[in-house]
Amino acid sequence: MSETLFYLEPNSSLSLQSQIRQKLVDGIVSGTFPPGTRLPSSRKLADQLGVSRNTVVLAYEQLQDENFIESRERSGIFVRENVLEGRIGITEPVSFQGQDHTRWRDRIKTEVGRRPRFEFPGNWQQHPFPFIDGQYDTSLYPTAQWREASRMALGARIVQQGTVTEGDADDPALIEEIRTKMLPRRGINASPDEILITLGEQNALFLITQLLTDSDTRVVVEEPGNPRMRQLLELRGAPMIHQPVDENGMIISSRLDGAQLVYVSPSHQVPTAATMATQRRKALLKKAHNLDQLIIEDDFEHESNFLGQPHPALRSMDTDNRVIYVSALPKVLAPGLRIGFIVAAPELIRQARRLRQQVIGRPSLLNQRTAALFLSLGHFDAFMSRMHQEMSNRWIALRDALNHYRANFITMPNQGGSVFWVLCPEDIDVEQLAREAARRGILIEPDTHYYAHDKGSRNCFRMGVTSIPADRIREGVERLRELMWELSSGEAEFLDPGNPAFLRGKALEETLGGSSWIYQTVYGDPATFELYEDGTMKGWAGHADEEQDEGRWWVEGDLWCRQWNAWAYGECGRFHICRKGQHLKIYNTRHRLVDSAIIHVKQR
Repeated sequence: MSETLFYLEPNSSLSLQSQIRQKLVDGIVSGTFPPGTRLPSSRKLADQLGVSRNTVVLAYEQLQDENFIESRERSGIFVRENVLEGRIGITEPVSFQGQDHTRWRDRIKTEVGRRPRFEFPGNWQQHPFPFIDGQYDTSLYPTAQWREASRMALGARIVQQGTVTEGDADDPALIEEIRTKMLPRRGINASPDEILITLGEQNALFLITQLLTDSDTRVVVEEPGNPRMRQLLELRGAPMIHQPVDENGMIISSRLDGAQLVYVSPSHQVPTAATMATQRRKALLKKAHNLDQLIIEDDFEHESNFLGQPHPALRSMDTDNRVIYVSALPKVLAPGLRIGFIVAAPELIRQARRLRQQVIGRPSLLNQRTAALFLSLGHFDAFMSRMHQEMSNRWIALRDALNHYRANFITMPNQGGSVFWVLCPEDIDVEQLAREAARRGILIEPDTHYYAHDKGSRNCFRMGVTSIPADRIREGVERLRELMWELSSGEAEFLDPGNPAFLRGKALEETLGGSSWIYQTVYGDPATFELYEDGTMKGWAGHADEEQDEGRWWVEGDLWCRQWNAWAYGECGRFHICRKGQHLKIYNTRHRLVDSAIIHVKQR
């Protein structure tokens, strides 16, 4: 066998020895190297692959120990004759020629809904501006720390425990870490018998809906809301009340009165990222108490509040033990690990544990112990601190870019999370926008699948920050703005130079000097500018004037010019101004309307 058997992959995460073993095993099992095949000597294979002979020797020794190959004295190395014993050979594929003799469609008793869901391309990393949620760039993973916890979890005793299939108890170490380190962050006090480990949040919601809902259980869900939760309820035949949300989360009204169960994501509502106000939380708990309702609290992204302190979890405010709390380790920590948990009354936890055992058994004890060690070693706290800073930087970068590159859209006010919920102008088809944006390397998520009914769509889209570095955000938003302008050109407003309201030259300077402007940011906060006659200016933004800046302004011909110290990236902006009464319309140098304000002129 003189030709090269296979080639090694230079970018593989596996060691050279592991790659050689893997390639040989694949060849033996697939029949490429049939039983009795003579393999090259270790020296010859090393020369072919360009690796050290010792690397090949170690790979061969491992394969011998595993009974894949054997060394024959003075003959060489061979694939074992009985290596495929017990395997059934692959037969010719059977063709049913499209005939359904078994009538599968008639036999399926439960049909899973196929509501349209937006799917991001598999090569999303190759798009320069991936504003998508739920995907993460690998630079964020705490790889070294997680490996340390994994190595410690592979101790012999723990490995033996992890291979036991009997029993349904969770790793007590993980339960204790969640109880003493994660839950106190949310103000929750829980005993071990009130906690159940699940395979992520979705598995937790599945167990809960299976136990608490049927065709007679009316459930309140958010609108727009989590499409996966709706599908779980559809499987149970549970009638739903689709309750609207606003900038303060789910609206609490009499429409909730006929329900037995309320599902809510109060920390960062899915999909709008709105945070439920404290007064609404109290109102929901009071209503649930008066009507004897249960509440499922999906505490999504509670760790990512960037504008002040997080609100306490509903579970922490609950005095009736009627709130079922669902959460998980942050997805960026270990996307494939999928460790979530339920905190609820012991009676519900016992039943959920029994159901979990029947459906999936028990989440891997090895994975549980790895997570427990990651928490106990302090890696989780350090990781969360780094993540909070990084996500905060990205979130603020997107917030600032959306406000700077205004394109007649607005965003749902929020206090953090990983996304912004953006409302398009009515003349833009948001799905067309998403398709065209993808062609230009910009990935956004249209709103359609978040509404229970197609007619509910508000022509919105989501922009996330988990997958895009902060230094790409500004350019991505600018390009998206240009695309939106292209798609809405038929409805755009442009400056008419003959408009008598058009302020020119001296009139522009006299009108604006000593004036105060009131306007609204793209994310709904009030803002005020004061333009002083000496050419300086000050600005305040936010409901409590929490953001402030200073700068200068001047007039060039018929253009009003301004430059903030920090706002608007500290760059010079030039605009045309029209005034009608107290109303200002602001146009860019291409004569396109980009903003508006109310002006008050101070007494001189």
